[in-house]
Amino acid sequence: MGMFSGYSAVRAGASAESGETPAERGSVLGSFTNVAQLMNRQIVLRRRPTGLVAPGDTELVTTPAPEPAEGEALIRTTYVGIDAAARTWLNDQPGYLPPVQIGEVIRAAGIGEVVESRCDAYAVGDVVTTLTNFQEYVICRNDIFTTPVPGPQDKVDQLAVMSVYGPTGATAYFGMVGIGKPKEGETVVVSAAAGATGSVAGQIAKIAGARVVGIAGGPDKCKAVVEDFGFDACIDYREDDLKAALKEHCPRGVDVYFDNVGGPILDAVLGRLAPKARVVLCGVISSYLTGEHPGPANYVNLLAKTATMQGFNALDEWSRFDEAFGPLRRWSDEGKLVHRQTIYEGIESCVDAMNGLFTGANIGKMLVKISEPKNG
Repeated sequence: MGMFSGYSAVRAGASAESGETPAERGSVLGSFTNVAQLMNRQIVLRRRPTGLVAPGDTELVTTPAPEPAEGEALIRTTYVGIDAAARTWLNDQPGYLPPVQIGEVIRAAGIGEVVESRCDAYAVGDVVTTLTNFQEYVICRNDIFTTPVPGPQDKVDQLAVMSVYGPTGATAYFGMVGIGKPKEGETVVVSAAAGATGSVAGQIAKIAGARVVGIAGGPDKCKAVVEDFGFDACIDYREDDLKAALKEHCPRGVDVYFDNVGGPILDAVLGRLAPKARVVLCGVISSYLTGEHPGPANYVNLLAKTATMQGFNALDEWSRFDEAFGPLRRWSDEGKLVHRQTIYEGIESCVDAMNGLFTGANIGKMLVKISEPKNG
């Protein structure tokens, strides 16, 4: 199972439908592109950014596409996913993955198609998720970072994979279902509700029968949260009196808070907790740029309300990702779960897309389209 995708194969390199390996389905070397003619554009880190990524922090370079060795495959990137964590990897600070070093390609998870394979796990034409990073071609191996997307390759919905059936959906599922545990009739609040994870987390709470209130910035996002993602209400933290709005929309208090932002918004919601409330700490996008994470003054309300507050990292649950994708796919097929994307075009747009996460440019999953998918 790929840590950054969540899909599991029937066996090493096997087709989910037939159980055949790529070698059994046909030669993996029979129809690959002449790699010697391929050039690979990449965005590399030149200096540690302070705040938003500025000109000079990165450089767009062109190098020959790598040639796969035995046991490797070459992937042509179709979409790169832009997540807030990618910005934290540019800091010289330890995390659940090591920081990107100066001169290295900027790390990011994405999806692509196999154009050459010397690995039994992948056939030419397979769609896989992997750490594509900010580049047009990447080498992958049969390891936890790379996983073939199951099913007929010409039917793969690559946008859905990146938005729901990958780390984004798994994060929303394990955080909301595993820690938040919303019940029918309870009140759930989700911050960054128009974002990739928050929008899915809130819809999961609605499916559980809860009243769901989103927090987002600006009228367009708040409109999308209610009209597209089906929340009961949305608070515009840029315009509304947050404390008063929480009192209005959560008169009996907040039973579950799914926090993606930290900072003053977390503090405000802690002041409105219901007895036995559950606070799910998913992200702190409000302070990723500064690296300063002030503690909430209202944390004492956890004691007064006998509430719990728990952080988590969905990648700790990568071996259980299939548990999430079953319900997520069923809800999507039933029309109960929808997804949106904000898509930038071209490798040169990756840095702008990353900065856009912190300036409010996205509704749903932020993606950069690197090349035209041939499958899906």
